[in-house]
Amino acid sequence: MTALGNSGIEIYPLVLGGNTFGWTSDEHTSREVLDAFVSAGGNLIDTADVYSAWAPGNSGGESEIVLGRWLTARSKRDDVLIATKVSQHPQYQGLSAANIEAAANESLLRLGTDYIDLYYAHFDDEKTPLEETVAAFDKLVKSGKVRAIGISNYSADRAREWFSIARENDLTLPVALEPHYNLVTRKNYEENLLPVAKEENLAVFPYFALASGFLTGKYRTEEDLKGKQRSGMVKDYFTPAGLNVVAALDTIAKDRGVSIATVALAWLRHQPQIAAPIASARIPEQLPALLESTKLALSDEELSKLDEVSSTVA
Repeated sequence: MTALGNSGIEIYPLVLGGNTFGWTSDEHTSREVLDAFVSAGGNLIDTADVYSAWAPGNSGGESEIVLGRWLTARSKRDDVLIATKVSQHPQYQGLSAANIEAAANESLLRLGTDYIDLYYAHFDDEKTPLEETVAAFDKLVKSGKVRAIGISNYSADRAREWFSIARENDLTLPVALEPHYNLVTRKNYEENLLPVAKEENLAVFPYFALASGFLTGKYRTEEDLKGKQRSGMVKDYFTPAGLNVVAALDTIAKDRGVSIATVALAWLRHQPQIAAPIASARIPEQLPALLESTKLALSDEELSKLDEVSSTVA
């Protein structure tokens, strides 16, 4: 187990992403994935109120609904930690105080719970004074609806500003950061956000930890992308430099007798301030490779090889 920043909360070193629930995973399959994750010792599940408004026929909140029904059916609320986010749901855009309160209440209803363990500001809202947003999150903590606060997709300057406002007004400080970070997307986190995470002892949970499936090795040619639901998300990673990273992962994976995804997630776990990578499993059969990453210790030589081959990507 690892610490969730300064919150006192202990977490398993892998977070289950809930973005597939109600989208690429139907409710029955989602429950199978959740059962398998918790049975293996996992305890933190990451979702958002907007998941999966982008899918045809969906309007947002589908992931939270599936997760909430599972929590009720399995009576596992005390055994798991729920992270969700606000600012992107079609009906609750932005981070005004009124919007945050309304969105949080709707998330609580969908999840069928009276508290959220970790609540993120999903994307920065520069139209709303940051003072208003910070105070609104603090109000949720003080009311008992939220246990801890996180920020996602913020610049380093805006993250520092959040901390400054909170300290000046004796408000609740964030304990977590959720950035886009993986072996083919390194620069912004390592150069800009990592210093903030170190300064504030933030628990960092990288999303797109497997680069939308690219770092599983299943996309090696243009033909592999055709007709896939995530092809639009993967194409940015699909470059000669990106494929070199997959090849390096493949070599290590074969040497270790594990999957490429296992090695990619293990590399993240070795990076500074990373509490746990976030990874999704569309079906239960994908979960063992993700869970195995929590046990894989890469050698200095393997880490150096991956650092070198990925340093020129992004």
